Amino acid sequence: MKRAGLRVLVRNYDSPAGQIDLIASLRETLVFVEVKTRTLEDEDSDGEMPVRRFQCEQITRAAQYFCLQPAARNRRCRFDVITVALLPEGETRIEHVENAWQPGAR
Repeated sequence: MKRAGLRVLVRNYDSPAGQIDLIASLRETLVFVEVKTRTLEDEDSDGEMPVRRFQCEQITRAAQYFCLQPAARNRRCRFDVITVALLPEGETRIEHVENAWQPGAR
């Protein structure tokens, strides 16, 4: 995330609307990040994004709640997914999908 210019603001954000794994900042944009860990079997099972529609909706609601804070108002938002794939021999593969979804678009 640092290489992508992101600065982590909050880890494991809890709100009445739901939970967000990471909230980061990229210049004037707030980036809400869902982190998913997958095994090799999960990687081979389907090609879909690991975040389901209801999870996207929950994260979006939690992000809206976060954006009620004065410091977060009037900032652009985006929703990313980071997938950590656990491979054989203890190897890992990390994939960062920027703009994984737009609120209301899935």
